[in-house]
Amino acid sequence: MTEELATIRKDVLPNGLVVITEQMPQVKTVAMGVWVKSGSRVEPAEVNGISHFIEHMVFKGTEHRSAEEIARAADRLGGHLDAFTAKEYVCFNMKVLDEHLAQGFDILADLVLAPVFRESDIEKERGVILEEMKMDEDNPDYLVHEIFLQNFWRNHPIGRPILGTRETLGGFHHDLVEGFFRRWYVPNQMLITAAGQLEHERFVEMVERKFSHLRPQADGYRDWTPTPEAAITTRRKQELKQVHLCLGVPSYPLPHEQRYAVALLNTILGGGMSSRLFQKIREREGLAYAIFSDLQAYRDTGCITVYAGTARETAEQTLGLTLEEFRRLKREPVSAEELRRAQENLKASLMFSLESTTSRMSYLARQEIYFARFFPAEEVLAAIDAVRPEEMQAAAQEFFQPTLVAVTLLGQLDGLEFTRDALAC
Repeated sequence: MTEELATIRKDVLPNGLVVITEQMPQVKTVAMGVWVKSGSRVEPAEVNGISHFIEHMVFKGTEHRSAEEIARAADRLGGHLDAFTAKEYVCFNMKVLDEHLAQGFDILADLVLAPVFRESDIEKERGVILEEMKMDEDNPDYLVHEIFLQNFWRNHPIGRPILGTRETLGGFHHDLVEGFFRRWYVPNQMLITAAGQLEHERFVEMVERKFSHLRPQADGYRDWTPTPEAAITTRRKQELKQVHLCLGVPSYPLPHEQRYAVALLNTILGGGMSSRLFQKIREREGLAYAIFSDLQAYRDTGCITVYAGTARETAEQTLGLTLEEFRRLKREPVSAEELRRAQENLKASLMFSLESTTSRMSYLARQEIYFARFFPAEEVLAAIDAVRPEEMQAAAQEFFQPTLVAVTLLGQLDGLEFTRDALAC
């Protein structure tokens, strides 16, 4: 057993709630999170956005605290209280000094166990989220990705916006919100993780006191694997000064055995300042300020996307140079030097991300959600180092196909359009 695994403990309560902790004796803080395995992916189309709405609403007041009292209680501890909604889970988390662990956990538990969902608060929060939607729509980088994903995973919940739409948001009311909350905030759909200066047995006792009364229940949800669509989409937005371009292809699911190969492929393609796209499109050609690729992976699907913001006159050239890099990655194995640089980059990013108690707490949860086991850092680092050029080339050959490339264009397009023939790679 590695030293890292020796500090990680897992218990399952009789009602099915999973509790995982990592002891970090070198720090003076504790980060803890309550994770709900719902997220926007489990939402029927007519209630799209309800997971995110509930995430907001629990902060509006519980049976024991008003919204102001929640904020004051966290500030009184010097704690950082936060939450977020993703496609496949929702997280409520808090970071405190170790001496305030019990009080901090009491606040966190109160949020997810006793929200009241008052109609007056629902109406006010509807307005807040509408403003959040407007803010996102004013961000062309965000908007072009959102349009791309909605068309890439068309007719599947994973392609729908996490915030929902104005139409679905308008239909939320107390009974609907509480019904969805009662369905998913149950022990067999939740886990609790914590990392920092803590004792596992004491933390489990705190969880039992607060959560042991919950009863598991079948959710009845039936999921299916999304099928990517190679859509070509244009959206005119005349007030923008650039054309914002997003193109992408399918990729491996997060648990896939070749996940490290495709992560390195993404790093080499557009994952940093030394990446091929950054060096070619920004540094050598001067066509864009922002140019990068991104890897999104879920439990049964994934995608690699490339984003660029460029002038209307250079949009076709930017697209062409990107496709040229797709072809190169298919045709030629990456050099040993380039692979080593990408491996060191990816390993450093991983290790940097695990230096805080909050990131360690999150890492515990994601490992449990997607793998039901923990991968110690040295195992992950060794797996990254073991990737061979031919594995990356095989992934490029599988996914960088003209029939799989999807494209979204946003901005002052002035007749700019692409056909499938222009996407040859």
